[in-house]
Amino acid sequence: MMIEVLKSKIHRVSVTQADLNYVGSITIDEELMEGAGIIAGEKVSIVNNNNGERFETYVIKGDKGSGCICVNGAAARKVAVGDILIIISYAHMDFEEAKTLEPKIIFPDTATNRLL
Repeated sequence: MMIEVLKSKIHRVSVTQADLNYVGSITIDEELMEGAGIIAGEKVSIVNNNNGERFETYVIKGDKGSGCICVNGAAARKVAVGDILIIISYAHMDFEEAKTLEPKIIFPDTATNRLL
């Protein structure tokens, strides 16, 4: 049996940009991606702590060390610069394998979006 489980999470980062005219996705600082084990093109769920919005999109790699968290395309209407987001990725795996998975969860500084 295959199940979907939490693979990684970037817990509480601040939106630095919202670009309505981009084709879609979320741009994330490469340092945060590496810390959480998220790759470019990966599907992620986004939770906005400020307004309760939830949506899914895919990741684009941002400049390393930039602190960039940019919500692009139509989803830009679901955030405002400064909103606090939680970015979550999941994995499908065998039930027995899932029992031993330890998700990668990082807690960046929300003022700078940099790893502590």
